[in-house]
This record gives sequence, structure tokens and C-alpha cells, in this order.
Amino acid sequence: MEFKWTYQEPTESLVRTFLKRQGISKKLLAKIKFQGGKILVNEEEQNVLFSLKPHDIVTVVIPDEEPHETLLADHVPIEIVFEDEHLLVVNKPAGIASIPAQYHPRGTMANRVKAYYVEQGYADQVVHVVTRLDRDTSGLMLFAKHGFAHAKLDQSLQKKQFIKKYQALVSGEVETLKEHGNISLPIGRDLSSLLKRQVIETGQKAETEYWLKKRNALCALVDVQLHTGRTHQIRVHFSAIGCPLLGDELYAGAMDQGIDRQALHCYSLTFPHPFKREQLSFELPLAADMLKVAKGIQTN
Repeated sequence: MEFKWTYQEPTESLVRTFLKRQGISKKLLAKIKFQGGKILVNEEEQNVLFSLKPHDIVTVVIPDEEPHETLLADHVPIEIVFEDEHLLVVNKPAGIASIPAQYHPRGTMANRVKAYYVEQGYADQVVHVVTRLDRDTSGLMLFAKHGFAHAKLDQSLQKKQFIKKYQALVSGEVETLKEHGNISLPIGRDLSSLLKRQVIETGQKAETEYWLKKRNALCALVDVQLHTGRTHQIRVHFSAIGCPLLGDELYAGAMDQGIDRQALHCYSLTFPHPFKREQLSFELPLAADMLKVAKGIQTN
């Protein structure tokens, strides 16, 4: 894959320094050097110690990635929301894990995306997961199609340039929900369970913001935005305030509303494109099981 920039600084600079500012790491530079890549300045091959002058054209050729033989391909169709040469955004169904585990090597979105890359004959077939979702959470999931894009997107994540929003159906003490609220409660492991988390004074800081959309006596639909990324954060926080998610048996959610998984859906994802000067924003309607319940909420 080829990337091209015009050097626009008024003073000279080493190629190495310039490429670092473009997000190319030492590891990627080593790959370019030793695995068949190239660095060109004005169409002539140079090394990283070459001194750039104003208006020089810098071209970097990044070699294709070798596929991970350990990641198996599952030839199951995926629902593509967006795709270009750098990114892939898909709609993940509930009940599908994001990535394989040691004793569960297939049946995940990563396996399905690997199969899609193989079917399309893409040169880069390494699957780079940028945003994960829990197995039973549905909605938008982002993949990078090569390592450089993954690195750039990780930088954006670290700079908190991603806005990821969810919709949830909650039960319990829904009359206590505000029109707009913040839940600020620390989260840590529940030592009685391998999976469960809990609000605990010694836990890590966790911030969840929500907006009430509608409610009745049994349940409510809320928009949710995370400001930290703790495991099970939305599930733990709403359970802690007496409003566990529908279908979330682990955190005492109601199981009598026709939903048998945590009623959580990532419906909105906004982030800067790693190589284009534009903001990308995607939205998805609620998954069918959540939509059926949400439509039945008649506001009191």
C-alpha cells in the first residue's frame, strides 16, 4: 500500500522525523526497511536520514501483511455499513463474540471478517479490531484493514476523538431516571465470579452519561455515552442505580420482556478518518429484538 505526502515546513527535516509526525512508528519503519517496502523522495529511493526540503514529495510503500494462520475463516455473511481501502464498519449481531478465545477459535466477528477478506482476494488479510463489543451487545464495530490504519485509529482513541453511543433498555426503578444524568461510580472485579464486575470503592474510575428517551412502568429506553471504558460498565452502572438492563441475567435484569440477552446496542460511532481530513459518523437502528420492545413503550 502506498502513501504520499508533500513536505510543507519552511526548514529542512529528516525523513525519519517527518514520518514519525505522520504516525509511522519505529516498528513500521523496520517493516518497511526489511520486508520489501520503500521510502521515496521525489520518486527517488532514500533512507530515513535523508534531509527533506520544502515541497519535497514523500512516498512510502508499505509491504502487504502476512495473514495470521491461527485465525480461522468463517464463511458467514457480514452486514457492511461502510468500507474503503483503510476501514471496515460492520453491524455485529447479538450472540457473536468480537474475537476468538483460547478454547473458542471460531464463530466470532473476526473469523467472519477474515473470510470476507479471503473471498475478496485482499492482499492484506490480517484482521485488525479497533472497537470491540461484548458477545451479547449488537451494533457498530470498526476494523482497520491494515496495520498503519490501526495505529492511526489507536492514536485517535487515546486522544478521545471517538464518540461511541449506545441505546439500552432498562428495567427496575425506572421512575428514578432523570431526563439527563451522569453515573460516576468506581468499578472493580466481583471476587465471587470470574465474569462479574461490581461498583466498589477500590475500583477504577468510571463515568457513564445517559439521556432518557421514553419509559413506562416496566422499562425505559435510554441513550448512553461512555466517558471511560471499564468492562461491563453500562451493565454495572445501571444495575447499581436500580435499573439493570433487560435480559441481563448476570446483573439481575428482568427476563420477562421477550429479550434473552443484555438489551444493549451500539447505534452511533463518530471518529476522524485516519488519512482523510474528514469526520466519519455512522448510525444503525435498534436490533430487531430491542426494537420490538422499544416500540411497545407507551410513555406515561
